[in-house]
Amino acid sequence: MKRIADEPGYVLHRYDWSEASLILEVFTRHQGRVALVAKGAKRPSSNFRPVLLPLQPLRLSFGGDAEIRTLKAAEWVGGHVMPTGDALLAGYYLNELLLRLLARDDPHPGLFDAYAATVRALAEPRVDSDPAALRAFELLLLREIGLLPQLDLQTLTLEPLHEGSLYCLVPEGGIRVAHDDDTAALEARHWRALQAALDTDPPYPALLQVCASMPAALRAQLRRLLTYHCGVGTLRTRQMLIDLQAL
Repeated sequence: MKRIADEPGYVLHRYDWSEASLILEVFTRHQGRVALVAKGAKRPSSNFRPVLLPLQPLRLSFGGDAEIRTLKAAEWVGGHVMPTGDALLAGYYLNELLLRLLARDDPHPGLFDAYAATVRALAEPRVDSDPAALRAFELLLLREIGLLPQLDLQTLTLEPLHEGSLYCLVPEGGIRVAHDDDTAALEARHWRALQAALDTDPPYPALLQVCASMPAALRAQLRRLLTYHCGVGTLRTRQMLIDLQAL
């Protein structure tokens, strides 16, 4: 039986398995997305009960060879408080993206580090940093799973972007010249700046800085691509935010 000890991880989602136990979807640094059963976690006396919370850094130990492995130990690492308000919804949005787009048992250590940095940014009381953190993570997620083209070239022709022209990022088409009916587009210099940030090592700090100065059109461009690849319907967390704003 394979045993993993002291693995950095986050709980993405949890649901009831029995009267006393939980099934967890967790994102770990070296094992990727993993399904675990936390036996007895719902009992008042369980050591798991106060620890297995979303958006909190954990150290996990688990074992087993089945698709759903058994959680042996979980320890809260600490370091930041739980995000609140819109930042909490943003954190749940990140979790939903990972659940929809990441295959199980497919490690992405760089993406894990970016997720941890984004969650820390959401927990800080600087609302202005939240959009940039989300855009940086969305870009890295799309690149990690092979859904982001080279941003400084026109995808179909591989020609460089022309200074002063507007370009769009479209599902299945990549970067192309913006049409008259495109409601959101970015200038060539913006796409080049994003690609340059992606090419740094590690990319997240540079992306965060670049995304902070990006026009609002970047959000629309990335959301269209993410919605396309996530499948049918609006993401639940996005719909929840829309409903709250309507109220």
